[in-house]
Amino acid sequence: MAPGADRPEEVLGHRHSESFKGVNDLTFDARGRLWFTDQGQSGLHDPTGRVLRLDTADGRLDVLLSNAPSPNGLALDAHGAALYLAVTRASAVWRAPLVGQGVSKVGQFQGFFGASGPDGLAVDVDNRLVVGHASLRGAFVLNALGEITHYVRSPVGATVTNVAFRPGTRTLVLVESQTGTVLEADLPAAGLPLFSHS
Repeated sequence: MAPGADRPEEVLGHRHSESFKGVNDLTFDARGRLWFTDQGQSGLHDPTGRVLRLDTADGRLDVLLSNAPSPNGLALDAHGAALYLAVTRASAVWRAPLVGQGVSKVGQFQGFFGASGPDGLAVDVDNRLVVGHASLRGAFVLNALGEITHYVRSPVGATVTNVAFRPGTRTLVLVESQTGTVLEADLPAAGLPLFSHS
């Protein structure tokens, strides 16, 4: 909401004449562009979830992916060279190299299992990816090769959905949605500074 406003203002209600399926998660790149997922009820039965990017300077809206079965959390790598995408119903994290104005050769970075799948994502200054998993009791830390190097297990509930670093620290904040608990864990490196921190 704008300062002093008493209710939210719509920034973008549709793309051309098409409504969104159900906007889910967002991040900003170093240029201030808004990247977001349009998840809705997509899944393996309907792999039509999308990833979009809004250029906040000129209003241009690009569809970068339109075939994801439940796109959820997203994060840019430490070099701004690739987009990581939690594809919850495929129980995977995709890696999308950024080329020109779009993506190319999107692949599965890491596969998981479980009743649900990857949800929130965060990146540290050493380019490790933290993956909150919505049915495996915690968060996984992956190196730049996609190998699991650390696992943070929730002491309560099995549904870790959101993850984020406290700015300028190596403290990871996790949300366990089943119990509504906010957890913290110290990881080996600090979180990557976000656009809002600059």
